[in-house]
Amino acid sequence: MFASLIPLVFSIYLWLHFDPDKAGFQFEISYLWYPAIHSSLHLGVDGLSLTMVLLTTLLSPLAILASFSITDRVKPYMMLFLFLETGMLGVFLSLDLLIFFVFWEAGLVPMYFLINQWGSTNKDYASLKFMVYTMGGSLGLLLGIQLLGVLFGTFDLPVLYQGWTSLKTGTLLGMSVSTVKAVAFWAFVIAFAVKVPVWPFHTWLPDAHTEAPTAGSMILAGVLLKLGAYGFLRLVLPLYPAEAKIFAGGLALLATAAIVFGAFGSFGQSDFKRLVAYSSVNHMGFVVLGIAAAALAAGTSDARIALNGAILQMFNHGLSAAGMFFLVGVIYERTHTRNLDDFGGLFPLVPVYGGILIFTSMASLGLPGLNGFVSEFLVVRGTFPLLTSYTAISMLGLLFTGAYILKGIKKVLHGPLNERWSTGGHKLTEINLREIIVMAPLMALILFIGVWPAWILDVINKAVVMLF
Repeated sequence: MFASLIPLVFSIYLWLHFDPDKAGFQFEISYLWYPAIHSSLHLGVDGLSLTMVLLTTLLSPLAILASFSITDRVKPYMMLFLFLETGMLGVFLSLDLLIFFVFWEAGLVPMYFLINQWGSTNKDYASLKFMVYTMGGSLGLLLGIQLLGVLFGTFDLPVLYQGWTSLKTGTLLGMSVSTVKAVAFWAFVIAFAVKVPVWPFHTWLPDAHTEAPTAGSMILAGVLLKLGAYGFLRLVLPLYPAEAKIFAGGLALLATAAIVFGAFGSFGQSDFKRLVAYSSVNHMGFVVLGIAAAALAAGTSDARIALNGAILQMFNHGLSAAGMFFLVGVIYERTHTRNLDDFGGLFPLVPVYGGILIFTSMASLGLPGLNGFVSEFLVVRGTFPLLTSYTAISMLGLLFTGAYILKGIKKVLHGPLNERWSTGGHKLTEINLREIIVMAPLMALILFIGVWPAWILDVINKAVVMLF
């Protein structure tokens, strides 16, 4: 727990000393790592990566604090969490593509073992599916990174930004520049689409979420899904602006499908944790929709508004999804069931838990005054002039977001009281102080961003203007 607080202190220091008006990367360090192929341990932050670093270092100690019920092999469990945090931070801080890939893959291993060793009934299937999907998608990413390294003799990202985008005509590796760029573009896109995950690459997500331990689900939804969206923002849009513009409509179509089908899928669930898992597909669809708008009309005010919303949605979804998964874990530890039909009328028994659940659910729903509203409004406002039909269809998913959230609240808290939880050995107990401490920082940020989003949007917006 205390070890995970050290990165949080450093990230707060970075946030306080970061200059959002300064172009380029800040707090850079670079050490030669692999001289033979000109790869270096080059790290640094800008407004985009700093936002994700803050999210990662905030959720990691909270997830570890949420693991107090783990009594089996505690030491390896905690070690895996710290390894996982290292991998996630490495992705957000890397300015060398090969180092980026090393950290990208390093984060898979701890999550695989967390699901496989501390997961629930179907953990073997879920962990293997998670590993196969993500590693399969990453194969093309590795080949694309090697292609850039061979062509330019370096993996340094600032150098590649200049060299790769300046290549317009000619031949590379016996093929036209446009063909090579298209192949590399799709290699990157598929890897990041699987990680987000974009429909139809999303099928690993509900299984992984459902079978993972509570803290694993918090990090999986809160941070790991953001790695894919971050890859689009850090690599795909800057390195492949022409290709991204050509295929922006296709990306918007997949984002819209994720929003609509994710909401429908969530509404159809009877497992509380699976309902929250499908909601992540729905919410991350808005992130991808904003990215599609930026790909279509980079540099325009509408695209920048959409991109501001997409990045803020990444941060906001991390807070609300982590909170929701933790609250599912709280009630599961007391009842040993996640079936919504087994609950009902629990509000009088656990009023504090019920109030926290409603508050967090409303943030996920996008209630004005809470953080989810700000980011989703910005995405819709930015994408509507650029991708009107896709945005209009997405509103159907937004409507069903309210439906599945209200369904979850109704099934758990309202209606006739299930007498099973009010008497005898099954009597339901209230949320305790340690669990409230886990939720308190998340709830405070949810409200703070909802009321005054300028403190984080200022950093995000200046990064967007400089980058896109």
